[in-house]
Amino acid sequence: MEGAEAEAREGAAVARDLLALGYEGFSGAQSLGASCPHFRALCARLAAELATLGALERERGESAEALRAGDGPGEEDEFLRQLAGLLRELHCPDRALCGGDGAAALREPGASLRLLRFLCSELQAARLLRLYPRLDPSPAPLCGEGAEEGAGMVQELVLTLQALGLPRPTPGTAASRLLWQLHDKISELLPSLPPGFLQPLLSFPLDAPRWEALESLCQRLGDQYCCRRCLLLKRLDLTASSFHWSDRAEAQGEAMKAVLIPIREALTPESDVSIAHILAARADLSRLVPATSKAARRGTCCAINKVLMGNVPDRGGRPNELEAPMPSWQSRREDGGGRKAGRQNWGRKKKKK
Repeated sequence: MEGAEAEAREGAAVARDLLALGYEGFSGAQSLGASCPHFRALCARLAAELATLGALERERGESAEALRAGDGPGEEDEFLRQLAGLLRELHCPDRALCGGDGAAALREPGASLRLLRFLCSELQAARLLRLYPRLDPSPAPLCGEGAEEGAGMVQELVLTLQALGLPRPTPGTAASRLLWQLHDKISELLPSLPPGFLQPLLSFPLDAPRWEALESLCQRLGDQYCCRRCLLLKRLDLTASSFHWSDRAEAQGEAMKAVLIPIREALTPESDVSIAHILAARADLSRLVPATSKAARRGTCCAINKVLMGNVPDRGGRPNELEAPMPSWQSRREDGGGRKAGRQNWGRKKKKK
């Protein structure tokens, strides 16, 4: 009974998310599985919009084929095959949905609702990220003090206000008042979410000593990764400069610089990860996947991985596997006792008896 009530609440939450995203006319489809054409059509529309917003690493010609929703024989199998690739591309944290047998996973109770909840959350995030280019490049400061050092924070606040549907504050608005307005609006929207949704990764409160320790740890890690990034960027510069040593680079040098310089200027040694990312992290971020696992390799495989190297000469470098050569004894009369031509004998003469 409790499971049925939880599934009903989950279905109602998914229906609200679909209506908030503008997907009407799909009432009841969220509780069905891949065997239903309406459910496949709903997933295909969500995936198509994700591809349009740039959330999928696909070419433009493949954006419409993110998921195929047909009503013929074999369409369900094709849908499940494309769905497995889509979930791997989106790094879905639900292990049951990303497993090998997608049909069996979607037949489980609540699996189709979890799938739609994941696609809705990804679409909401993609729409929020799409708002960044619409921001005013020189927004008016929200508060008088520290405005020159908090330009990035001002943009984040403006983006948060747009996402929550709040009006843009007037210049001179106190930061404390603005934060209280955000707190009231978020508290108003939180009860509409299902239990356990958006559970934070950091589950315990932070007092003053913990804040100082967290800030110190963040600073040390930032310095360490800055040093590593400087090393990698130096290696990149040296590798790129080596391509200019060839004869063909004399004719293609300017074209190579025109391609590489814009990309290189965007790579900075400073990391943009801050304490705000820790506070905003969700609990599903703690799911660790080995980089060499089969699931991870499906999403990172490319044509270069399939190139096999041939036999290469052994360069050695393993002294523990080699034995020191022992000098071999050679007899002085190995040549038969005769003297070589052109070689003089400077030995002492024998004394006469």
